[in-house]
Amino acid sequence: MNNYLEIINEIDTLKSRLDSVRPLENQSVLHALDIEYTYDSNRIEGNTLTLRETQMVIDKGLTISGKPMREHLEAINHYDAVVFLRDIATNQLALTESIVRQIHSLVLHGIDRDNAGKYRGVPVMISGSKHIPPQPWQVPILMENMFAWYEENKADIHPIILAAEIHERIATIHPFIDGNGRTARLIMNMILLSHGYPIVNISGDAENRMVYYNALEECNVTGNKKDSQSSHIT
Repeated sequence: MNNYLEIINEIDTLKSRLDSVRPLENQSVLHALDIEYTYDSNRIEGNTLTLRETQMVIDKGLTISGKPMREHLEAINHYDAVVFLRDIATNQLALTESIVRQIHSLVLHGIDRDNAGKYRGVPVMISGSKHIPPQPWQVPILMENMFAWYEENKADIHPIILAAEIHERIATIHPFIDGNGRTARLIMNMILLSHGYPIVNISGDAENRMVYYNALEECNVTGNKKDSQSSHIT
């Protein structure tokens, strides 16, 4: 646990330095970081757009030859969800079921109209994972319990731990047919932004993607939330 405390203390020291220059954050830099986050979060889920292609789709509205339309929509949708996160943080909106559903609806906008923003009504399996997500009838109850846990603990737990915990709980419950990983990472960053931290980006390259998946698998299968591995986070 001491290792976690050292990391959190180091992060908070860096945050204090960042706070000292606010509100002088460069909007073009934030925009570039949001695009990079969109690129990596989608890449984790198998999207093949490059960082440059992701930027052109978002900023120029271009269609990339040879790339599926779904991948274009994933880029646009995720970026729109990040913009929504920043609005939530600015207005200090609370984490609620409505917010989670709205974010998921943005993630699947134009991709899956029937399931966007809706809890799944069927059992699901995660490819390559031993973890079996809860049955669909359990999802609303588990999500309600998660929101209750958040309200009860949000004032007492460090924001970084709080954000990571909510990310893990959403990923484990797997409340939606699709888009669970992106939604979980977006909600994690909503909590961080609301507490004045910058967006956390998990690199989508093969090595770090596997470290990330293995850490979730370890947590899901054994309940161990102190995996010694760490993915490349920026």
